[in-house]
Amino acid sequence: MNEGNEQRKKISECNLSPFPIPHSPSPLFKREKILQRLALITGNEGIERLAGSKVMVFGLGGVGSWCAEALVRSGVGALTLVDSDTVCVTNINRQAQATTKTIGEFKARALRSRLLEINPGCRISALCRVFSAESAKEFALEDADYIIDAIDSLTNKLDLIERSAALHKKLFSCMGMAQKLDPTQIRSADIWETSRCPLARLVRNGLRKRNFTGRLTVVYSKERLPIRAEAAGSCGAARCLCSAKNQAGAQEWCSSKKIINGSAVTVTATAGMILASFVINDVLSEPPPPPV
Repeated sequence: MNEGNEQRKKISECNLSPFPIPHSPSPLFKREKILQRLALITGNEGIERLAGSKVMVFGLGGVGSWCAEALVRSGVGALTLVDSDTVCVTNINRQAQATTKTIGEFKARALRSRLLEINPGCRISALCRVFSAESAKEFALEDADYIIDAIDSLTNKLDLIERSAALHKKLFSCMGMAQKLDPTQIRSADIWETSRCPLARLVRNGLRKRNFTGRLTVVYSKERLPIRAEAAGSCGAARCLCSAKNQAGAQEWCSSKKIINGSAVTVTATAGMILASFVINDVLSEPPPPPV
């Protein structure tokens, strides 16, 4: 198989349809065994509710990857992972799917493999594409019960928020988690009540320009540490630490950033866990469906 065919095969394997048919786990890994400790808190009815929920996670970096893992470990029945980027060596310090063995792989595909090892019964799809206003119809947002926004790019973030609101979907969004070391400073609030977060300010301004006045639950932090000059970066430049050869169809983001900020897994993963908890608690608080 030549290189072009091999790359097309990898893209095809990655761009699976949202919410596919689940794998058939062996009896040893049945859902009731994997989730037995959680069921002691939620009861069996809660486990069934989680199993019936469908979640889409956009952005699989230091926040989104851990949010996705928490959802799978909590028994969410269907999960769609969306990210067009590939794993870079600089991702290893904070992203769940990033290891020395996955460098160069699509983030969505690498994370899907990891999560299926955790919960083989979960329906997990990997979409290695960029979400935008133009491509929105490709993502079947209408099929999701919940949408997680962990996107870095401002325009794409605003596009997702606007589209989700138009479809009346429950969306939880993450603001900036870079240049921080103290996870205890992370807070949740409506976007209009946030302060001292540069990304939240940009999101507020962007939503106003789009005449968006609705409510939006976000996680954010007021902490802001300076960049250490001696570690300032080469990402996006000729000395970039990222893999020189991305997968065919991958979107490279580093070179489009004005500055590369530092990130710590203790902060990004905490934000991801909070986002996952929003979904889990909302699912469990919903009234049971009427009998058929």
